Amino acid sequence: MSTALEDSIRAAGLRVTTQRLAALEVLERVPHADTEAVHRLIRETHPEITLQSVYVVLAALTGAGLLRRIEPAGSPALYERRIGDNHHHAICSACGTVQDIDCVVGQTPCLTPDDAGGFAVASADVTFWGLCPTCQQANAATDAVAAVSP
Repeated sequence: MSTALEDSIRAAGLRVTTQRLAALEVLERVPHADTEAVHRLIRETHPEITLQSVYVVLAALTGAGLLRRIEPAGSPALYERRIGDNHHHAICSACGTVQDIDCVVGQTPCLTPDDAGGFAVASADVTFWGLCPTCQQANAATDAVAAVSP
């Protein structure tokens, strides 16, 4: 896998570094991770890497188009390797789980506003908020207990 990641870093015009490779490897395993999670996971194999260097690496990889940064309301920015397609996200409002949702239209922008205010719209990010299956089950169990309690 590292060879393909190294090739993608070079193809993006960046120099291959241990930090860049480690960040991409983490995000291959754990999509939708925030900076602190990426840092924590990188430190398992590279304990010398600082949080600040992870911020710099994620910014460089995002700028080079190797990562996508999403910014859900009320949460830290999340990074993912799934790029180059037009997909959206569903986020659990209880636990924060993030799920990719394929766009039914496919190409960008999948939504066109009635009045773009003079903007040439290039993309639209859609975020669906709700409860993931696990939190739905937990809520149902809580509701069931409350219904039988005096």
